[in-house]
Amino acid sequence: MNREYLSVILVDDDEGNRILFKNIFKELKIGVKVQSFGSGANLMEYLNSKEAQIPEILFMNYHISQKNSLECISEIKTDFRFDNMVTAIYSENLSENEVEEIFVNGVNIFIKKKDDYNAMKKVLSEVITINWQYYTSGLNRDNFIMKVL
Repeated sequence: MNREYLSVILVDDDEGNRILFKNIFKELKIGVKVQSFGSGANLMEYLNSKEAQIPEILFMNYHISQKNSLECISEIKTDFRFDNMVTAIYSENLSENEVEEIFVNGVNIFIKKKDDYNAMKKVLSEVITINWQYYTSGLNRDNFIMKVL
């Protein structure tokens, strides 16, 4: 891989969460280029456009407006252009059944969102670092699944 950063899309209708994630990404040792969207509809409009640059990782709040996260994942999983994109869903509180449904629908990573900044930074750092290792090593990511609590 010749790039010096991971390309990330962040989807959350809460501006505070978007700012939190962006601030954490700025502090990481691995470069992260972030694009953010405030709704699932805006995300899918972008991804379906000719100008779309497919990210390495998509972080999406489970609870987003206009088009929910599972609807977005369903659309994403039917399009071969997104086959190499890692999908990560995060939420503060989900039942085990909801988490299982996320994985059944093809999501690679579930993150339990932390209230503490340093705890959330640690979790995001792990996710970014592991993905960076996969992208720079050429390892097979087809069955890559991760649950971070």
